[in-house]
Amino acid sequence: METRNHAVITGAASGLGRDLSIALARKGWHILVSDIIQDESAVTLNMVRQAGGSGETYLCDVTRIEEVQAMADYVFGAWGRVDLLVNNAGVAAAGVVSELSIEDWHWLIDINMWGMIYGCHAFIPHMKQAGRGHIVNISSAAGFVSLSEMACYNVSKAAVISLSETLRSELAPFSIGVSVVCPSFFNTNIQMNMRACSEFQRSFSSACFDNARMPSENIAQCIIKAYENNRLYVIPQASARLQWLLKRISPERYYQNQSSMRTSGHFYSIALALARLGLV
Repeated sequence: METRNHAVITGAASGLGRDLSIALARKGWHILVSDIIQDESAVTLNMVRQAGGSGETYLCDVTRIEEVQAMADYVFGAWGRVDLLVNNAGVAAAGVVSELSIEDWHWLIDINMWGMIYGCHAFIPHMKQAGRGHIVNISSAAGFVSLSEMACYNVSKAAVISLSETLRSELAPFSIGVSVVCPSFFNTNIQMNMRACSEFQRSFSSACFDNARMPSENIAQCIIKAYENNRLYVIPQASARLQWLLKRISPERYYQNQSSMRTSGHFYSIALALARLGLV
């Protein structure tokens, strides 16, 4: 009888998706490495096998509901069950609302928000029928911090938090768990395809990623613990947990401080200094 746990991970060809695939493989999981980059997906699958797991690759564009639905139908038909769905595929963009193009908004929202919705919509009916499963949606601290000049990204990640919170209660009667992961910056390759409107936004992003203090391998371990303990919120870094707390204590004051920093003219210098210290 099959004893392995089964996971589907989107955006698994690199970054956090790859590290999570490897971490689960060390526990003997069977992984569907899903991505639009077939060659790098094959590299991830090889790493999965070397780590003690098993699996296969699956080419899927998460912005196309028919492809996500076909993936869900395939794995449940072939495997019979999915213990863990990780909606991880995502991209980044920066720019003030009046400058970032509408095309860039559509590009990011289609992947970061609709990709998550499609994954949940396609997999949940199968999970309900099986009476088991767990969904992990990868959001970001940006979803509750809402930093300036990141509106597009902030909006998409706030939507993922709200989606996950809603699903938590909706799926409880079916023994399906839900977790939402809200890290701040960590070492990933998301900035390789990042779209931005100014040199500051690119410099700030590079400084944040270059000086991030928590590796993605640690984020992966936090996700596994959340799955094992059926925790809703996963906020790995202490800096992100502090921002979460400060906003919850006094939301009005929190955004007054952000507004004051921009009005003073010191926003860019302070933001870059904090990024270089690894405090964002």
